[in-house]
Amino acid sequence: MKTKMLAAIIFAICTPFALADYGGSEKTEKDIVDILASPPSFNTLAAAVEAAGLLDTLKGEGPFTVFAPTDAAFAALPEGTVEELLKPENRETLVSILTYHVVSGKVNAADVSPGMVKTVNGSSAEISVKNGYVTIDNARVIATDLAGVNGVIHVIDAVILP
Repeated sequence: MKTKMLAAIIFAICTPFALADYGGSEKTEKDIVDILASPPSFNTLAAAVEAAGLLDTLKGEGPFTVFAPTDAAFAALPEGTVEELLKPENRETLVSILTYHVVSGKVNAADVSPGMVKTVNGSSAEISVKNGYVTIDNARVIATDLAGVNGVIHVIDAVILP
């Protein structure tokens, strides 16, 4: 219980960006896809979700928890990676990567605890506290609890890979 509480406190306190920067925390009628389509930071992720054919899924009832990489996170990938992944012949790989960023259920920051979490992709990702920041695999959580009607988004600073 102490570990869960500590992680939740760090998750909330160490978030350097305000939720308002991402259109977060106020009551909304937006779903996960609507939030990702809103400025300022998820243009690449929104395009990838569309290219992967996951729009209807993420507009569905859910609930979902999405660890959403920013445009800067996608830009940090090796040159040409995003363009390759968006090609129709690479759809299966793109779906695998994107579903690795999604957990079934609505998991708010206060409910997160360190350990392995099963992703929709079928693989597990590791949530931990490193250097005072909550991370999932190699990505640092930079904003939490962007609530939608069908789930929640936590913003991350890197693309994680299964």
